[in-house]
Amino acid sequence: MSILHTLTVDFGLALRNVLRQRRRSAIAIAAIGFGVMAMMLTAGYIEWIFWANRELATGQQFGHIQVTKRGYQQSGQADPFAFIMPDNSPAFAIVQHTPGVKSVAPRLMFNGLISHGDSTLSFLGMGIDPVQDPLSHNLIILKGKTLSPADPKGILLGGGLAANLGVTVGDTVVLLTNIPGGGINAVETKVTGLASTSIKAMDDVMVRVPIAMARTLLRVQGSQIWVVTLNHTELTDSVLAQLKQQPSLKQLEITPWTQLADFYNKTVALFSRQMGIVKLIIGVIIVLSISNTMTMSVMERTVEIGTSMALGVQRRRILQLFLTEGLLLGVIGGVLGISLGYIAAIAISAVGIPIPAGPGFSHDFVAQIIITPQIVLEALLLAVVTTLLASIYPAWRASRLVIVDALRHNR
Repeated sequence: MSILHTLTVDFGLALRNVLRQRRRSAIAIAAIGFGVMAMMLTAGYIEWIFWANRELATGQQFGHIQVTKRGYQQSGQADPFAFIMPDNSPAFAIVQHTPGVKSVAPRLMFNGLISHGDSTLSFLGMGIDPVQDPLSHNLIILKGKTLSPADPKGILLGGGLAANLGVTVGDTVVLLTNIPGGGINAVETKVTGLASTSIKAMDDVMVRVPIAMARTLLRVQGSQIWVVTLNHTELTDSVLAQLKQQPSLKQLEITPWTQLADFYNKTVALFSRQMGIVKLIIGVIIVLSISNTMTMSVMERTVEIGTSMALGVQRRRILQLFLTEGLLLGVIGGVLGISLGYIAAIAISAVGIPIPAGPGFSHDFVAQIIITPQIVLEALLLAVVTTLLASIYPAWRASRLVIVDALRHNR
C-alpha cells in the first residue's frame, strides 16, 4: 500500500470520526474558531494602531527619508544654522530623480517668540514648501486653510498655541527670532489657518510658514533638511539603498523615518509583546479544549482501538490517525474563525471604534481593524499548530494501549 493511499485512507477515517462525534467536534471547532477570530480582531486593531502611527510619522512629521548634513540629527538643535544646505546643489536634483521618489521638499527649522497684542509666547517654527512638503496636505486643519503659494505671507498656527495666544484666523501676529551672527529680526504676518498634528505638546508650540518667508526672516538661503516623500512607504528600504550608493551624496546624512520615529518604534515594541501574550493565552485555551476533546475520544473508542490493533493495525498508524483528527479540527476551526473574523473586521471598521484622546494627544480618533495576509496566515498557523500539540498526548496514549486491556474495556 503506497504512502499516498495510506494517508488518503487515514484522512477519510479521521474525517468520519470527526463527523461521527458531532456535538463534541462542534464544541471544539467553536472554541478554535472563536479563539482565532479573537486573535484576528486583536491583531487587526493593533495593525491599525501601527498604520496610524506610521502615517502620523511619515505624513505629519518626518517624511519617509530625510537628507541632511552629517551630524544634524545629533547636533542640529543646538546650532541649526551650521547645517544649512543650498537647494540648487546637484545633490538635490539627484534625490529628486531617484526611482520611487514622489517629491523632495526643503525644510528650514527655527524658533523664537510670537506676539499678538500684549501676549508673547515661544514657538518652534518650520519653513516648508506649500506644494511639495507632505505637511501641507496631511496636517489636520481645525479652522481656515493650509499654506498656499498664493498667500506667501500667511502662516499656520497650532491649535493650542493659537488658544494660548488668543488669536484666530485672520489675526495679525509678529514673529521674532535670532538670525545667524547674533542679530534679531522680525516679520509681521497673518494667520491663515489653525492646525493640529494630533500631539498636544507639538500643537502648543507649532508655527508653519512658507519657506520663502522663513528665509527672509532668518536672512539665510537654503535649508537644513530635504524631506523625501515616496510613492509608497514600503519603498523606504530600497530607495534608501539607492541614495546611499550615490557618490554625490556620500558627504550627506540619509536617515529613514524608522530611525527618527522613536514613538512609533516604542509603540511597535510594546504592542508586539502584548500581542504575543494574547496569542499565548488563546493557544493555551485551544490546547486545553482540544486535548480534552481528544482524550474523551480515546476513552470512548478504547475497544475500537484495541480491535484495530488486534487486526494488525500498527501503533504508529493509530498515532497518525488521531493526529490527523486533531489536524482536521484545527483546519476546520481555523478556516471558520478566519471567515468570521474577516466579516467581523469589515463590519466593525464600517462602524468605527471611537477612541478618546489619550495622554499627550489633542483629539479623539476613530479606529478600524486592518486584516493583512500575515495576520490570516498567523491565525491559521495558531489553529493548526495548537491543535496538533494538543493531540500529541491523546494520540500517543491511544497508540500505547495494551490490546488485551483495550478489548476488555467497559466489560
